[in-house]
Amino acid sequence: MMIEKINNLIKHPFVQQFKDVRVIGFTVFGVLVLLVTWSGIGVIEANYQLQKQISALQQQNEVYELQNKNMKLGNEYFRTDEYLELQARRQFGKAAPGETLLLVPKKVALAHTVDLSSKNKPAPKAVQKPLYQRNFEAWIDFLFRRQATR
Repeated sequence: MMIEKINNLIKHPFVQQFKDVRVIGFTVFGVLVLLVTWSGIGVIEANYQLQKQISALQQQNEVYELQNKNMKLGNEYFRTDEYLELQARRQFGKAAPGETLLLVPKKVALAHTVDLSSKNKPAPKAVQKPLYQRNFEAWIDFLFRRQATR
């Protein structure tokens, strides 16, 4: 019984075609093409990931270069006479020749200032009507020749 099934399977036309060398060659060729394609896709994926890393590192390098340039400019500013003069005025109470230095107590100076914290608060937003309602009211105003006062 089992032997008959095996013999029937061997005699099947699909299996019979594998006795031809050309079919075996095409099958091996097809498998090789699939393997090469799969390998190529893996290489492309790896190159893409590496390129992403390279571009991220290049951008990070540019940021660091800009930070270095900014620090160099800051260091150059700290060497200028203007900076030294401002620091001497602030820290030591020095004045330029011909200037009179007035020392005002902090309490008196703060009494005549404006509180900036209240100016920085955002103004409350006006409640806007939905767009469809404003559009409808604009059409009503237009059709009944009303002046748009809103």
